[in-house]
Amino acid sequence: SGGLGGAAMGLDDLMKRSVPGWMKAQGPEDDIVIASRIRLARNIAGVPFPAVASDEQLKHVQDVVESVSQNLETVRQADHTITYRSMAEVGQLERGQLVEKHLISPQHAQNVRNKAAAIQDDEKLSIMVNEEDHLRIQMLYPGLQLKSAFETASKIDDEFDANLQYAFSEEIGYLTACPTNVGTGMRASLMAHLPGLSVTGQMPRIISAVRQLGLTVRGIYGEGTEVVGNIFQISNQVTMGHTEEEIIEHLTNVAEQILAQERSARAGLVEANKLALEDKVWRSYGILSTARILTTTDAMGFLSTVRLGIDLGIIEHLDPRILQELMVLIRPAHLQHIMGRDLDAPERDQYRASLIRERLKQ
Repeated sequence: SGGLGGAAMGLDDLMKRSVPGWMKAQGPEDDIVIASRIRLARNIAGVPFPAVASDEQLKHVQDVVESVSQNLETVRQADHTITYRSMAEVGQLERGQLVEKHLISPQHAQNVRNKAAAIQDDEKLSIMVNEEDHLRIQMLYPGLQLKSAFETASKIDDEFDANLQYAFSEEIGYLTACPTNVGTGMRASLMAHLPGLSVTGQMPRIISAVRQLGLTVRGIYGEGTEVVGNIFQISNQVTMGHTEEEIIEHLTNVAEQILAQERSARAGLVEANKLALEDKVWRSYGILSTARILTTTDAMGFLSTVRLGIDLGIIEHLDPRILQELMVLIRPAHLQHIMGRDLDAPERDQYRASLIRERLKQ
């Protein structure tokens, strides 16, 4: 009972269509680092920031960005295409899916007037238009690849720069709506799965150490969001007074230290009581394989433990990327898209459990 019916028949096909290309790919250190993201905040000279610009001015920004984004040489050379869409024409459910895939921010999905998004077919590149700034250029790469993500974002940025004039000051750098982004306008962030440090109670210490180094640690969807499934976002706080390369190098160095500590925490768990760890992993697997009702938070917690079990060789028959896949597919908007209708919370909990059961059978 409570199965996915017809939807489950095409689960493979659904995965292919719903899970972003970058999430299915492999990358360095991807046993811990799920993704590297570079986001550049840019504004057009002579046009007020989105919060205070007129409809006409915002429409002008949309037109300019659309025309440049359709002709990006960097995208063409890589054999990709870009789809440009006005947010007002995208249904609420689909906007929810774009948030769940980290392609647009939660605030970009609300008050959609005069907003748009340009998204590359593999979803590595997305550009938010008229969010807090006129442009937010974002690159997402699997694993620890901040440098590569920045190099591509930089090429895209240069192409926009050649076609429109940015709001830029020789003294302070790029001008942005929020003072914390002034300077490079760059946010570099890593999405990391840190169950070892969480289970051993070391995360509060790590978070405070990271903050003292000028970085910030947040939940899965960034600012103000909770941590679920032991997935954290680590990013730079300061964008001024340092070059992009320095910011990336600093974040990469800190990340490497966190990775070393996470690996050591995982080894410690095995050493301290391997049987207890195996029990916890297989119990989580058992619940996911048989549960009839699962909330997002519970599901993510069990998936995190199962993924740890896969990484430690306790579970050998599952692809580690099951965490990334399901992390997206079990979210409310994706579940409703899969089922083809609006679902209330109890129904979502039922279908989420069903989807996970079907996936584990594969």
